[in-house]
Amino acid sequence: MKNNLEKLRKEKGIKQEELALAMEVSRQTISSLESGKYNPSILLAFKLAKFFEMSIEEIFIFEED
Repeated sequence: MKNNLEKLRKEKGIKQEELALAMEVSRQTISSLESGKYNPSILLAFKLAKFFEMSIEEIFIFEED
């Protein structure tokens, strides 16, 4: 699943470590999300949407195969 997470994080001027701390996950989780290697749990997706004050759909791009 593609996402705009890295772009949004950089626009806010925060590091992966800072976002990870706010989301209560590891920096590796944030890195994996940004690279598209990991899809978030629904809880994490909602937490990220709340953090960035956006909808989940504005952050994560669902593509059907």
